[in-house]
Amino acid sequence: MAFLLHDARHLERPARSMAGPERERARRRLWRSDLLAAGAVASAAVAVGLFLAEGGANRFGDVGSALTSLGIIAGLVATDLVLVMLLLAARVPLIERAVGHDAAMALHGRLGKPVVYLLVAHGVLLLTGYAVADGVDLVAEAVAIWSLPDLPLALLGFGLFALVVVTSLVAVRRRLRYETWHLVHLLAYAAVLAALPHQFSVGGLFAEGTWQYWYWLAVTWGTLGAVVVFRLLVPLAATLRHRLVVEAVEPIGTSGQAVSVTMRGADLERLRATGGQFLVWRFLARGQWWQAHPYSLSAAPRGGRLRITVRALGAGSASLAGIRPGTRVAIEGPYGIFSEAARSRSRIAFVAAGIGITPVRSLLETATFRPGEATVVVRTPEPAAGWLLDELGELCAARGATLITVPGPRGRGWLTDAAEHEGLSLAAFVPRLDDTDLYVCGPRDWAERVIAEARAAGMAPEQVHHERFDW
Repeated sequence: MAFLLHDARHLERPARSMAGPERERARRRLWRSDLLAAGAVASAAVAVGLFLAEGGANRFGDVGSALTSLGIIAGLVATDLVLVMLLLAARVPLIERAVGHDAAMALHGRLGKPVVYLLVAHGVLLLTGYAVADGVDLVAEAVAIWSLPDLPLALLGFGLFALVVVTSLVAVRRRLRYETWHLVHLLAYAAVLAALPHQFSVGGLFAEGTWQYWYWLAVTWGTLGAVVVFRLLVPLAATLRHRLVVEAVEPIGTSGQAVSVTMRGADLERLRATGGQFLVWRFLARGQWWQAHPYSLSAAPRGGRLRITVRALGAGSASLAGIRPGTRVAIEGPYGIFSEAARSRSRIAFVAAGIGITPVRSLLETATFRPGEATVVVRTPEPAAGWLLDELGELCAARGATLITVPGPRGRGWLTDAAEHEGLSLAAFVPRLDDTDLYVCGPRDWAERVIAEARAAGMAPEQVHHERFDW
């Protein structure tokens, strides 16, 4: 047998209506997501439209003017996309609830390279357009425009932004410690502040009193305001209000590679954290206060306490084993929609591997389902080698969920060699995939294989929920 069925509770219950509350909630969330996407596209269109309406359309009479105008348009779109990136990373509640943190940050990452390309095009087109208009070569024109106000600062901003994009490439990012990558990523804010002045001082494009001037002033300061409020002020208020301190640090399993950290605090009901979500934690101890790490809740908040379970994957996570009780904790969040907020169907299934079991365990506590409507599939190297597996078994037994562990060496897909040899698939473990929400959490490559199989089996995008377990 390639898998172990711990609690056979696939009880056939009468199916709830396919047009139930989960479907309606998913429909509203997807509608908000589409509206936000349309708003992002519209913002770029407005930026270009205002330029064309306020004289830009008349600047295509000759080659030099046309190149200059195209360069301006490239710069406007790039600036707009940078502001969109900052909003996606600002953890604005409206965006968080509509698309979730993972999806927002994935889009944030994908926009980086297009912005760099547009900024390069902006500079090259402007330089070429100016050179054609002045009748000089590119080198002479570059020397001439170097003295323009705020241009050196703008070039510094471009360099900083390019550095952020390069360090975000997977091949580069994997060579960096999380703390290093995070500090470099903060340079994006410095890049925006460095590039901003030249937009208003060079060429008089945003003359005071024009619609362009007020539009860019509003969207720029509105975006930076959102960053200050939701990345600084709201977390600071939450930290001061809830006064979290470490209560206990307990090793998990016999390998010494994972610990559970329990924290107690005040008025945690107002935090509104639910199973499956994560927070960004900063333990205010020597050598650690400057490190902020995203960890999922491994237990639903209860009795004034929060708990995380962390595997030692790097220096930062390994150091948590030495945290002393009484250490104060600063927090940001909760974030993510790896939770009930993403439900779209009446049944629910979880597929987890490694430390990815932590958000699954906490979500299982709070998810809404009837006995027989939930399935938990856990990939483990050995039959009893999963973290928190005993707690997961107790929860499944108490709530009427089916727990299946798939032990053994991994095969070519997400299952074991033995399970794949028997021809087993996701459908063999999870009944009625058409009426099931699937929550997947584990290493990226493994999770992508689970998701690919789910989609191949006909599951709709809104049915599959993925918690990325990397940075």
